[in-house]
Amino acid sequence: MLKIISVVGARPNFMKIAPIHRAFLRSGKINSLIVHTGQHYDRKMSDVFFTQLELPKPDFYLGIGGGSHTYQKANVMLAFEKIILDEKPDVVLVVGDVNATAACSITAVKMGINCVHVEAGLRSGDRSMPEEVNRIITDSICNTLFVTEQSGLDNLKREGVPDEKVFFTGNVMIDNLIYLKPKSQRNNILQKLCVIKNDFVLMTMHRPHNVDNSDSLNDILRIIKDVSKHKKIVFPMHPRTKNNIEKYQLTSEFEKIDSLIIEGPLGYLEFLNLMENSVMIITDSGGIQEESTYLQVPCITFRDTTERPVTINLGTNFLMKDLDPITVNEKFLDILAGNQKQGVIPPLWDGKAAERITEILLKHY
Repeated sequence: MLKIISVVGARPNFMKIAPIHRAFLRSGKINSLIVHTGQHYDRKMSDVFFTQLELPKPDFYLGIGGGSHTYQKANVMLAFEKIILDEKPDVVLVVGDVNATAACSITAVKMGINCVHVEAGLRSGDRSMPEEVNRIITDSICNTLFVTEQSGLDNLKREGVPDEKVFFTGNVMIDNLIYLKPKSQRNNILQKLCVIKNDFVLMTMHRPHNVDNSDSLNDILRIIKDVSKHKKIVFPMHPRTKNNIEKYQLTSEFEKIDSLIIEGPLGYLEFLNLMENSVMIITDSGGIQEESTYLQVPCITFRDTTERPVTINLGTNFLMKDLDPITVNEKFLDILAGNQKQGVIPPLWDGKAAERITEILLKHY
């Protein structure tokens, strides 16, 4: 049996590891262990982990929690080193671009363990983003790189990565979406929030650039006021965003908007249901760009750059480089009038990426 330790750190990792773990178990040839570093861990996340994504309880929970990037990485490395010494895995598998991704890949490679990266090659070109630094570090040292889109192949080739290390396998996030979509359609989140299909906008906003200062938050407030004149807005609010709204004494301004429905973080099934049934998504998230492309829902993304250009080139994503309320309202009304992208589903986003990854690992390790 091939022993593989898969690492999850933050919430997006859960959705990427779930289909991989299922594929490992189906193979009957892999002893699949899961390490949760604890970068995100609360009651709601536990529900996502254990119940909604059909994942087992993690074999190891490091409990690192929050703190600076240096604190997280250093403590993850120290704790993960002990697990590698005890378990002696054949392969360590990391996903995405969180601090645990870089920390565990460094630890594994330093200890002579094969390390593979799922979702490799994505680049925003903005090294001020912690995620970008994590991606570059991880890709530069891992033995095998699994890529989700053509830009990943292009970026790794440009960086001089040998072709034999790189495999275009598709997108495990989409594997998870396809697998859980029927289940998500059975929950009652639309009824609970009193919204109906194609008659509301789904919004998320959490990146420091957008929510850590009063000017940006006031721009978001103005955007919400403009959009809410036409559609209800469902806003599952990230704790960071909520805390900053309170910090800058804007809570009452948000609460007085009648058509704005503010929720706390939602489970994956509830959020997937909202994505599928929304008329439009407004976000600054990375993964939502991909999921909205698969679901063929228009998406406005507030980012200077995107590491997922396929969502713009082939998908339904519009990149907006600033929060200017006038420009955003014009784009919103334009999309609402029917001038949206006729996107297509990118190559290999077919629900079988985890199967391809499993086959490659069994062949090479």
